[in-house]
This record gives sequence, structure tokens and C-alpha cells, in this order.
Amino acid sequence: MQHKQTSDKPSLLIGAFLFCLCFVHFSPVTTLAAAPPALTDPDRIRYKPLSFHPPTADRIILTNGLVVYLLENGELPLLKIRVVVRTGSIYDPPGKEGLAELTATMMETGGIAGMTGNSVDEILESMAALLQTSINRDYGTFSLSLLKNDLEKGLDIFSRILMQPVFEQDKLTLAKGLKIEDLRRIFDDPQKLAFREFGRLMYEDSQWGRVATRESISRLQRDDLIRTHELFYNPENVMIAVSGDIGRKEAEILLNRYFGIWKLSEKKVPTPSLPHPREGEIFFLPKDIPQSVVLFGWFAPSKKEAQFYPFEILDFIVGSGGFRSRIFQEIRTNRGLAYSTGSFYKAGKEHGLFVAYALTKSESTVSVFSLIQSIIREIGEKPVLPEELKMARNAILNSFIFSFTSADQIAFQQLLLKYNDIPDDFLVSYRNKIDNVTADEIRKVAGLYLAQGKAVVLIIGNDAVYRDISTTFYKIKRIEGKYD
Repeated sequence: MQHKQTSDKPSLLIGAFLFCLCFVHFSPVTTLAAAPPALTDPDRIRYKPLSFHPPTADRIILTNGLVVYLLENGELPLLKIRVVVRTGSIYDPPGKEGLAELTATMMETGGIAGMTGNSVDEILESMAALLQTSINRDYGTFSLSLLKNDLEKGLDIFSRILMQPVFEQDKLTLAKGLKIEDLRRIFDDPQKLAFREFGRLMYEDSQWGRVATRESISRLQRDDLIRTHELFYNPENVMIAVSGDIGRKEAEILLNRYFGIWKLSEKKVPTPSLPHPREGEIFFLPKDIPQSVVLFGWFAPSKKEAQFYPFEILDFIVGSGGFRSRIFQEIRTNRGLAYSTGSFYKAGKEHGLFVAYALTKSESTVSVFSLIQSIIREIGEKPVLPEELKMARNAILNSFIFSFTSADQIAFQQLLLKYNDIPDDFLVSYRNKIDNVTADEIRKVAGLYLAQGKAVVLIIGNDAVYRDISTTFYKIKRIEGKYD
């Protein structure tokens, strides 16, 4: 009888697999090789100090004395031209608030010598060029972005916008109507309303606190715009920043061709008086809404003062540092009392402004008010913690680098420093001065500027909020918004 042989391959394979598994498991060599390497504690990692030096723009003086800052960047065939003009709302005559803004708007839209406003819009659109204007309290800006191939055509139009506007009457009527409608709508936006009224109150009756009203805009006529242009728009009051695909030689030729012919003026712009600090006061503006806006404001150091640097860090720690700031942590994260909260610090040529703010439910207004008071008081009484100071310094220094991500930013910043008479080494020395700020300097600068009695406070809310606030705090001044 024949017997069939059975295959033992599966048994052999299983046995071999188990043998290998045991060998791998028990092999001393393999065990040593599998041990994970020791990891370095991230807190102990050290890097070389970061060295950063922003590029320097070329300074060019045109034949009429006009100052130009040029930074070449040939990466793309694009250019941006920015013009800063010594004008602004602080120069508006009493009763004609809004004149500086309306003048700039009409220069953009109201036509130029030899060309209607509609024609200017069509030509700029055909070139894909972008024209923008903005008027602040103490300066105005005009900017033009365009392709390199359209540079001469763009400069021709841009120079005439600045030098030869015609202020078409029909466009003026339209611009006035749009501005009046915009002012009417402010009352429907609690945040816009709050910051507008706060600026007026903070600067009291000085020219820094002037705001346009429907009445003042209605009063403006074409002759007012012509006189404003003649007074402010001349080479003595203008500086230009140019960045992009253009070299110095070409820039000098073209800018002299289009801007060098701008005639000097015998009229001098009056020097505005500085705002004077007012006594601290609490104002309440009634509005029938289910939430409140709370604003605290103090005058603060200018960019020229040594206290500017510790105040930068103070602001970050108190409220501008986002999730890590004390106001955000205490009011929103820990207690959930605000939709939006924080602070900001704006340092100008001669003075600065520090504002802490919160948007909260009506019923939590008093609590938020008290919390902001206590946070501000504490930073003037106790030194900040070492880790808090280190975090703020690092965040500010790291974000500083991102202020120089484009040639336009670099050239414009250097122009503004000169416009505001800030020392030339400001950008170079900024990092070192921030890095050397101490906790004691922060405490001292807080005590010097942020006294509770100096705070100008504005609260916008409903009648129930007013009852709560006036019951808890004394001398609440009820006001009405200024619109007509």
C-alpha cells in the first residue's frame, strides 16, 4: 500500500518565525540598539543672538527741495509711491470740521487739469493701478500702486492729482452727501460711535478733538477746498516714498520731471498747539442696546521720550498681547465677561495715547469697569513677573521684524520717522532698548502716566447700565453724541 506524504512547510515556517522572534526579543545587541536617544530639554537649547538690520532707503532731494525716500526692489515689475502731506483734521477751521478729509477725497475723485474725475478713474482702471487716500489727525497720505510699464503715465496723473485738482462741483455734491450719510450711520454702530466720541472727549475742546458733523460738512464749499489745497499742498509740506522696480538714476529723472516743477509757496502752515491733559472724568452716553462699550484713556509718552520703550512693554502685558495679556486673561478667559477686550498704545510725534477697552453685556458692565481699574492700578504698584517681562520682550522683538516684510514698508517707515523728527537711529536701536527694559521701569512709567484720577472714561450703554454705574461710582457725567 502506498502512503501519501504530507507537506510540513507550514509547520517549518511557523517554527522559523518563532525562533526569529525569540532571537530578536532576547538578543542583547538588539536591546541596546533599540534604546531611545536622550532628548535635550527645549528650555536648555541656546541659539546665537538674532541680528537684524533693516535696509536703508536712499534719500533724494528734488530740484525744488522735495524729499524722496527710495528703496529699489526688482523682484517684480511693480512700484508703489506714497506721499505724506502735512495736513489733517487738527487744521480744520472751527465750524468747518471735515474740510481736510473732504479736500483729499475730492482730489482723488473730483478731476484734474485737463481730465475729468471719471476719465481719471477709467485710465487708472485700465492700468490696474490702485489710488488710495487717507487723512489722519496730523497728516494725510496718498498712494499709487502700478506696473512698471505704466510708470510715466501713472506719475503724470498722480502728480496732477496732488498739484492740479479741479474739485468738480457735481462730484463735491456727491462726496458731501456720502459723508453726511456715513455720519448718520455712525450712531448705529456702538463701537464706531464709542471711539469717535472718546477721541472728542479725550482731547476736550482742543483742535485735536474736532470731529466732522452733518452741519459742518453741509457748510463746506468748493472755495474752502481750493484754499485748503493752496495752503497745505506744496513741496515744503510733502514727502514721498518710492519702492519697487526702479533704480536711483531713473527715479531722480522721472520724479524731477513730474514733481520737481511743483512750485514753492509763500504761505506757511500754522503750527498746531499740543493737546493739554485734562482732568480724569467718567462720561456716559446713553444708547438702547443689550451690551456696553467701556473705554479708559490716558495721555502717554511720545515716540521721542525714553519712557516710550517701557510703555510699549507695559501695553503688551496689560492688553495688546492678546490671549497672554492681563486684561484678556482676567476679563475674558477667566470670567467670560467680554466679547472683545484689550488695550492699545499709539505714540506720536509729541504725545501718545493709551486706551484700555471692553465690549461686554449690560449686566456685567460694572464688574468689567472695576476689573480694568484694578489691573491698571496693579501694574503701577507691583513689578511685573520675570517670565511675563521676558515673554513680552520676545513677542515685541519678534513682531518688530515683520514690520519690514516689503520694500514699501521699509521706505515708508523711514519717511515717517523723518516727517515726525524722530532720530535716524530709531529703527536700529529699537530692539536693544526694548531688550534692556526692566520691571522697575515699567512700574515707574505706569505710576507716572496711569494714575486713576487722570483716566478719561467713556461708557456707552442703556439706562439700566447708567443706574448701576451711577450707583457704584460718583460724578458720572451723562452726555449726548455730537452729530448735527
